[in-house]
Amino acid sequence: MTHNTPLSPRPLRHLSDVHRRVLTTAQLRSHGVPATEIAEQCRAGGPWQQLLPGVVMLHPGPPTSEERLHGALLFAAREPVPGVPAQPTPDSPHRPVYADAMITGLAALTLHGFSATPPLLSLDHIDVLVPRMRRLRSTSYVRVLRTPALPAPEPVTGLPVAPVPRALADAVADLTDAESVRRLLTEAVRGRHCEPAAVVRELTRAKLLTRPHVADAVDSLVAEGRAIAEDRLYRMVQEYGLPDPVWNVDLRLPGGPHLGGLDAYWPEQAVAVELDMRAPRQDEDALWSEYARKREHLERLGITVVHVTPRKLRESAEQQAAVIRTALMAAGDRDPAAYVVVLPR
Repeated sequence: MTHNTPLSPRPLRHLSDVHRRVLTTAQLRSHGVPATEIAEQCRAGGPWQQLLPGVVMLHPGPPTSEERLHGALLFAAREPVPGVPAQPTPDSPHRPVYADAMITGLAALTLHGFSATPPLLSLDHIDVLVPRMRRLRSTSYVRVLRTPALPAPEPVTGLPVAPVPRALADAVADLTDAESVRRLLTEAVRGRHCEPAAVVRELTRAKLLTRPHVADAVDSLVAEGRAIAEDRLYRMVQEYGLPDPVWNVDLRLPGGPHLGGLDAYWPEQAVAVELDMRAPRQDEDALWSEYARKREHLERLGITVVHVTPRKLRESAEQQAAVIRTALMAAGDRDPAAYVVVLPR
């Protein structure tokens, strides 16, 4: 083998292009390249270079964004169990195994298609999420983030990437600019990457809602999410031919107490729809108890309450319309509801 030899002696045709260009030293040795040869090839001015500790790029010059991502995952991935190949197998020729590692933070959001995040090559570092017990330190352009429990990764361009809510939380943890945080959270909702409640849960888990600029952005996010959910509810009623309800109303007993606000109400059938938004910074069990008490009170008065989540409106609008239609049709079989006063909210 000469210094100009681009690859190891054993064929690498089973690997995709980037996986031929970036390999771990263990993978090179498994292809018949001894450690002394790897060191010689990676000498100053040589044809290969050490991209990260234990990770070699088999060409000179700067790495591409794809090579940086692949190298970061190879560096952070757990060592394979002896006898279990870490490289692609004939059954999955283009999918290396990145055990216990995934891209998160700004790089993950860029991979998910966010426009408010920088291009991959302009990022100073790439965040990689690993289990808390891993003994691994940040190095070069790779920043290691630890978590007690890894989320299920989402494959993007063949790479394991943290789900948007988790990637957002990891990105926001590093941001001090309120406008940057607001842009990211707003794009997450407007771009339909995830629901506000999922973002709030991750930010709460990361203890980021104590930061005023994050809390302010979350308030805007929840308002944005409610507006989008209300629009979806309105379009669902129109598209699936439900009778027009009265929108955004408060119910009261005549001369009595306030019964609560509703997003849609059909007075003749005594059927109500309430969006389940799960407000931020509140205990979910306590909030659900509040929903349940309100529902039980209204149903004791003969009013049927249908709870609808933004996610259900987005993913199964037809099914939600069928649930409401069934409730409207069943109204004739029920005892008449108590008289309530309907007021605009």
